[in-house]
Amino acid sequence: MNFRSLRWVHWIPAILAAVLLLPAAATAQPTADTSAAAPSVPAKASNKPEGAQSSDYVGSETCKACHEEQYNSWEKSPHWKTTLDTKGGPSHQGCEGCHGPGSEHVAGGGDVTKIFTFQKVSAKVINERCMTCHEGGTQHMNAINSVHAKNDVSCIACHSPHHATQPEFLLTKAQPELCYGCHLAQKATFEMPFHHRVNERLVQCSDCHNPHGTVEAKQVRTSAAQDAVCFTCHADKRGPFVYEHEPIKVEGCQTCHTPHGSPNPHMLKTSNVNQLCLSCHTSSFANAPGIPSFHNQAAQYQACTLCHVQVHGSNVDHWYFR
Repeated sequence: MNFRSLRWVHWIPAILAAVLLLPAAATAQPTADTSAAAPSVPAKASNKPEGAQSSDYVGSETCKACHEEQYNSWEKSPHWKTTLDTKGGPSHQGCEGCHGPGSEHVAGGGDVTKIFTFQKVSAKVINERCMTCHEGGTQHMNAINSVHAKNDVSCIACHSPHHATQPEFLLTKAQPELCYGCHLAQKATFEMPFHHRVNERLVQCSDCHNPHGTVEAKQVRTSAAQDAVCFTCHADKRGPFVYEHEPIKVEGCQTCHTPHGSPNPHMLKTSNVNQLCLSCHTSSFANAPGIPSFHNQAAQYQACTLCHVQVHGSNVDHWYFR
């Protein structure tokens, strides 16, 4: 072995030491402090005041000593079940789940400034307090789009945890009287000769509208297939059809019908069916075919639907004859 080969032997221990120490050096690198750079995630709204301790909650039985009437009505409501749910702690149980911790209120001899009350706060504050529990419900998924909330209508305008007259949903009144309290214009339409039977208690306002908000205009619901809510009952009109009547898919049923009530049969917008059809089927409107020259609108052709019987769509005929 020559001198040059022996020279590399002296470097072998140093090379092995460097290889063994590399993983340790990598793991020993200081972790960057990302707490300042990471964007802060807003905390979920809670009925628990900042800094409140478990000892600040006195329990519903303590509230009953002074508020027996309210307690007895609340005890019969679905909210009473919160006393059995210990997952969220005392801030989500019983009376204090809505009104906050009551220890200072009790110590102050019933001082109303020491506890949350719903009488003198804004609709926004009330709704936020209710949504701390109800935001996950299927009926509240689009609460951000609620027209009621945007017009400062609070949850307790329709619901009453203590004085509900309806066991379902703790409503202050039964439908449709509850809705008529604000929507007087719609009340008149349900008195029309042809109407959805809301006043007869066969249909409810909430069957078609979600008062807590939807992505549709007028807080209208959609069917299970995300079609028009009308198809929930009128399933035979849903299709799909080989020959679709385009306005139904594009503009909806209200193109021809008034949904609440009408003086015309089938709740049509006009009394003369031909006038309704001709509002689209002229030679100058969109691409809807105009009437043939032999359609003289005399008695034989008084109503378009005498021949075009499948106006909602057909699987066999382009002209909806059958």
